[in-house]
Amino acid sequence: MDNAPSSSAPSAGNPSSGGPASGGPASGAASDVPPIEAVRELRAEQGLLGHQVRRVLAELTTAARSLDELIRRTGVSRRTVEQVLAAAGADVDERGGAFCIKDSLLPQYRRELDLDALPVVREESDLDAGALEAMAGFVASGPRPESALDHVTATPETALRRAMWLRDHYDLDGRKVLCLGDHDLTSLALALVAPSAEVRVVDLDERVLRHIDSVAAERGFPIVTTHADLRFGLPPTLEGWADAVFTDPPYTPEGIGLFATRAAECLAPGNGRLFLAYGCSPRTPALGWKVQQELMRLGFVFEAILPQFNRYYGAQAIGSASDLYVCLPTARTRKLALRQDQAIYTHGPQSVEAAGDTPEALPQAAAERLGAPVAELRRASWARPVRESGPVAFDLRADPGPWLLRMLLACGAQKVAFVLGNNHPDVTSERAQSELRDLVAAKYRLALHRSTPDGKHAIVVAERPGTEAAEESAAGFLLQRVHGKLGNVWREALIAGSGDLTKRQAREKVAELAPHPRDLELRLIDLPRHRIADVLRAMR
Repeated sequence: MDNAPSSSAPSAGNPSSGGPASGGPASGAASDVPPIEAVRELRAEQGLLGHQVRRVLAELTTAARSLDELIRRTGVSRRTVEQVLAAAGADVDERGGAFCIKDSLLPQYRRELDLDALPVVREESDLDAGALEAMAGFVASGPRPESALDHVTATPETALRRAMWLRDHYDLDGRKVLCLGDHDLTSLALALVAPSAEVRVVDLDERVLRHIDSVAAERGFPIVTTHADLRFGLPPTLEGWADAVFTDPPYTPEGIGLFATRAAECLAPGNGRLFLAYGCSPRTPALGWKVQQELMRLGFVFEAILPQFNRYYGAQAIGSASDLYVCLPTARTRKLALRQDQAIYTHGPQSVEAAGDTPEALPQAAAERLGAPVAELRRASWARPVRESGPVAFDLRADPGPWLLRMLLACGAQKVAFVLGNNHPDVTSERAQSELRDLVAAKYRLALHRSTPDGKHAIVVAERPGTEAAEESAAGFLLQRVHGKLGNVWREALIAGSGDLTKRQAREKVAELAPHPRDLELRLIDLPRHRIADVLRAMR
């Protein structure tokens, strides 16, 4: 899950922010008003949302709860929870970071605020215990959230509840379901409860793809994962492929717009649906209005909105919860072609607020390393082959990690330079540098210049050893044609290398060597990084 920008203070619509950080939540206000009366006043001030105050108090009278638990169990924003704790003040006991109403005051609170009439947040007793235990293991062993990608982890219960709700409300038997971004591992939950569905995952985060592949292999789940940065397009095999798309995108209007547009491109004609998680604080409804406007502008109809359906570890500014939108595309949706900006995230170099001019020193430094003039740094894109004969330089400062390899695969120039952040994961250690060099060795020789031209940047220069040398091996042949169907290119590489293999013999050899047979229908550039490495090892 993901969301919108903030400046000096956390945005109330930003699920990645932790909310106010000053003072203790139960410090209380200096006042002669008895705590229970202060609580009544706070409830009255909340008006129609006064039930939120009672919901927090119901939890406080049930058991000792940490601040995180209070927010996640009630779906109430951190700021409101802290207001309840402050109002209750001296009536609250704190026990090792957990809060509860004092035992002697429990009857009074329950009676005077009619808390027994409120349903306490239900436990997940309706979820299959075995499936829930499995999901908990998947989440616990998965990659840590990446703030630059606006990750906030959904609870295992949420991932499982999503899959069960889709299964119970729609016919998933034999249907194609695409998870557009899947840090929450909804794909694995679908494999548990709807094994007859055909599930695919697209994600930017290589760690997520590796983890899903690992679990799928261990469990025998037929999940297919592909890599993509949606800002640069979709793998062609996914266009018009899906009966249903599930996504929990960055919660900026730009992020929602991009993910919804890509979802529309993936949906097949017919009765397809987009299931989208989104939440904002009731304190900042304008954020929700902007997002809903973006979805309506794309021609989506809101078939249903299930409030607080999703729960998270974090996202406290929106009560660690978000709604589930069920969106029906219209003919207008499929006709729209929306050009999105690269800035869609809340945090880091890719955030909406991080866009800026390119310092003159960067093109100059790239030119020095290339030995050729560089008028400007080009933007990254690998949806199609980058056909350049002369030296060229690209701006990868916003690269969260995967762009550099993809651009090395996509580029056909004899010599090319990339300007990166100095903390880019492919250049920060000798091991990372060595792994990158090994991946592209059949195509490029790399020179890595850290802290160039300053401590914030690095420059990577790639140079082909010569057209003939690069084409000598099957791997070199493939790395020059990464946008073709892998099975076809591999077959042609074997034929070109042997000189006497027939197409049938080469095809049989490819089928024998392929480490992941389903990948033969995909493009090499769309595979997760670890499966690219598997293919190149098999070819050697």
